[in-house]
Amino acid sequence: MSKQPNVIVFFTDQQRWDTSGLHGNPLGLMPNFDRMALKGAHLTHSFTCQPVCGPARSCLQTGKYATTTGCFKNGIPLPEGSKTLAHYFNEAGYHTGYIGKWHLAHQEPVPVEKRGGYQEWLAADVLEFCSDAYDTTLYDNNGNAVKLPGYRVDALTDAAIRYVDCHKEDPFFLFVSYLEPHHQNHRDDYPAPDGYAERYASTWLPPDLAALGGTTHQHIGGYYGMVKRLDEALGRILDALKSLQLDENTIVLFTSDHGNHFKTRNGEYKRSVHDASIRVPTAFTGPGFFGGRQVQELVSLIDLPPTLLDAAGIPVPEDMQGRSILPLVQGKAEDWPEDVFVQISESEVARAVRTKRWKYGVGAPGKDPFAYSGSDHYVETYLYDLYADPYELTNLAGAASHRQVADVMKARLLNRMVEAGETPLPAIELAADYASGQRRVQPDEARS
Repeated sequence: MSKQPNVIVFFTDQQRWDTSGLHGNPLGLMPNFDRMALKGAHLTHSFTCQPVCGPARSCLQTGKYATTTGCFKNGIPLPEGSKTLAHYFNEAGYHTGYIGKWHLAHQEPVPVEKRGGYQEWLAADVLEFCSDAYDTTLYDNNGNAVKLPGYRVDALTDAAIRYVDCHKEDPFFLFVSYLEPHHQNHRDDYPAPDGYAERYASTWLPPDLAALGGTTHQHIGGYYGMVKRLDEALGRILDALKSLQLDENTIVLFTSDHGNHFKTRNGEYKRSVHDASIRVPTAFTGPGFFGGRQVQELVSLIDLPPTLLDAAGIPVPEDMQGRSILPLVQGKAEDWPEDVFVQISESEVARAVRTKRWKYGVGAPGKDPFAYSGSDHYVETYLYDLYADPYELTNLAGAASHRQVADVMKARLLNRMVEAGETPLPAIELAADYASGQRRVQPDEARS
């Protein structure tokens, strides 16, 4: 058996952090994730740095912010010459494979030169457009369409297990990118496996969805059913590793590109500064992560690429903009940042910074979010006290009582923008009418 650890990324799409029992969900949707997290390292405060599919994937593949690569919205392919995780693992002697949704080519089927260096390919650029829940079509190394049997989650999982079995003698890096629990675009639906949506059609709701509504009651049953099947797929992969005696030498990362607010914060499902959009379930297991450690520091998706390389013993490139969490797992990190930084596109040009207690967000009114990745002028839009209001129902932006807090958070945000390469510094206009005091977020206001 190779001494180099194998690596599997189990990547879901649009999955809220509070689908996990470890985050208070009482429905038993994710027992395999919870077990994995308790055995390995659970990132209790894990956030995307860009809550939309393509940009988040560009960050995870390159370790660079979307404004650095230029992939700030869907439909922008990775620039030629971009080095991805696959390139670094290839150079270290790994076999690399990609299965599922890519969303970084803007071309179907994805040509070899736009596959990010992955050696074995069974994927689609935009999986939601070329497949359905029980009609899974991917494209192989030769660009041929391959129809796989079964529910889409199971079809990708079967392919992943076949890959692991075929490469069990190699050190391998496998990236499995599921579409679920993302909606099926052409009919705005969350198609769970047959019989699964009915289990959860009228059930526990997170407080933000219970208060603000959106499409929650229409979609939550299917959404939870998809999450349940994803967790069963995770269990199958962990079982396969155990049966092949690879479990002690395989790093597994479970995470998601962004969350889902069910049209409560704007006219669709993500692309907002709220935790419903940006907070995701994340855990590692495998060599370097065993021991049941809870990592309570705030971790960004931008930190995951350097972590994967570091855990595999591969030098982390200096131009990656995150940092490895291995020192956190080992209890040796003394200077970990107290905040995470988020860039918003497509719904608006916006930025946010979050600490354990506070969330501060700004937007650029009038700026076309499909044409501009940033702005030289922003306006304060959101301020939340996450200790008192963890589901962000009371917006404190403009409250005179919290002006000093907003000023501190504004400085944090500007520092983060500089670190991300956003220069020159923009002007940030104070929230209007900040003597009005705190106010309850109303459903219509939340979606504006």
